[in-house]
Amino acid sequence: MLLPLFLALLVCSVTAEDKDGVLPRLNDKEAVEAFIDSAEVVILGFLEGEESRGYKELEEAAKRSDSVPAAICTVKEVWADYGLPSDAITLFRKVLYTADNHQENLIVAEAHKLDADGLVHFINTNEIRYITEYNQVTAVGLFNSEVKTHLLLFANRGSKEFTELKQRLEALAPEFTGKLLFVLINGAVKSNSKALDYFGLKSKELPRIGIYDGDSDMKWLLPEGEITTERVREFSESFLRGDLKEVKQAGEVPKTEL
Repeated sequence: MLLPLFLALLVCSVTAEDKDGVLPRLNDKEAVEAFIDSAEVVILGFLEGEESRGYKELEEAAKRSDSVPAAICTVKEVWADYGLPSDAITLFRKVLYTADNHQENLIVAEAHKLDADGLVHFINTNEIRYITEYNQVTAVGLFNSEVKTHLLLFANRGSKEFTELKQRLEALAPEFTGKLLFVLINGAVKSNSKALDYFGLKSKELPRIGIYDGDSDMKWLLPEGEITTERVREFSESFLRGDLKEVKQAGEVPKTEL
C-alpha cells in the first residue's frame, strides 16, 4: 500500500528539472511528512540545493544504501519544523522507543569531514529496523539504543527457513515496540561465531530463538521445536513478565566442585 502512495508523492513533489540519478526534491511540509511515513527508514537532506556541501555525497551514499529512500528539501521554512537551523542530513526511522519517529541529525557545518563513505556509515549505524541484521556496524546502534533487551533470531542465510522466519518476526516485532529489539544473527557468517558460542549454539543447530537482556547480562533460548509466531510471542511475554529469571540460562555450564 505504501508504494503507490510514495510514487504519487514523487510525482507531486519532485521538481520538473529532476532527472534520473538526482535526488527527489520535496517542496512542502506535507510532502516531507508523507515521505518520512513512506518507509521504515528514510534519509533526507535539508540542503539549499544541488550545489550545497553534502548533496553529491548524499546522492552517492543513497545509491550505495539503496534500501533506504533518500530525498532533499530546500525549503528552509520546513527545516524549522524539525529543529534544524542550518543544512543537515537527517535519518528518520519509525517507532522503536517512543510513539514518534526517531530523528538522527548530521549537521553539515559541524562535520569536519563529509564524504560518501561517512554517510553510508551514518546510515548503517542508525537504521535500526523492526528486525535488524547484526554486524559490526549495526552493533553500535543496537548496543547504544535505549531498549537493552534483544529478541534474537539465529538462522543461516540461504537456508529454507531463513526468509520465512525473518518475515514472521518482522510482522511480530511491532507488538513489542519499546520493549524488545528484534535482531537477526546470520549463523553462516564466521564473524558471528562468538555470538553463537555465547548462547552455546552451533551453526548446524539453527534456526533458534534467544533473548539477551543487556541490563542483567542474562540470556535464554526458546526450547527446541517449531518456531511459530505464537511460541515467539509467548517467549517474549514470559521475559517481560519476569518468568525467565528462574529458567536456566543459555550456554550455562553446570558448576562443579573443585
